[in-house]
Amino acid sequence: MSTVEETDGENAPWSEVTPEAARRLLVAAVEAFAERGYHATTTRDIAGRAGMSPAALYIHYKTKEELLHRISRIGHDRALLLLEDAAAKDGTAAERLAEAVRSFVSWHAERHTTARVVQYELEALGEEHRAEIVALRRRTDRAVRGIIDDGVRAGEFDVPDIPGTALAVLSLCIDVARWFNVRGSRTPEEVGELYAGLVLRMVGAGK
Repeated sequence: MSTVEETDGENAPWSEVTPEAARRLLVAAVEAFAERGYHATTTRDIAGRAGMSPAALYIHYKTKEELLHRISRIGHDRALLLLEDAAAKDGTAAERLAEAVRSFVSWHAERHTTARVVQYELEALGEEHRAEIVALRRRTDRAVRGIIDDGVRAGEFDVPDIPGTALAVLSLCIDVARWFNVRGSRTPEEVGELYAGLVLRMVGAGK
């Protein structure tokens, strides 16, 4: 059975995956990888969760690794778009950094099952696919570093180590996927707001 985060109507994260059978297999793979880990999951496990035969999986995906790559690529593209959109907005560096963190954290909380696979199964990818995803992660880092650099140059932030601070910000945000619980006391948006405030204090905004 699919999790709530994968079936919320027009906001479903896999709407670009067609046909429906390929999308069902991908959602099943996300659930299995998040629950058992990539290496412990078999193609039979994935097909069974999707209500399909193991042979049906190979009609849409050549290998289990291809499934992981598709999940990782879509997830990284979505997360990167949030950061680059925030970085490109008008406003002060503090406003843009807060928006970037708010949206990035909310995504990792709302899509925590997907995000765990996207962020923590990188080493299971083949060399070519891993290099592709690493390039996207570098763009993610550049987006955050760029905002922080803008804030330092404008006198808004007090950050002696911009690369290290950008890495700390991203690590803080990404870790939300590991612990977020939909039955917890905070919504994804509330966690995003909390983390935006924490990061602004981290960079010395408003001092």
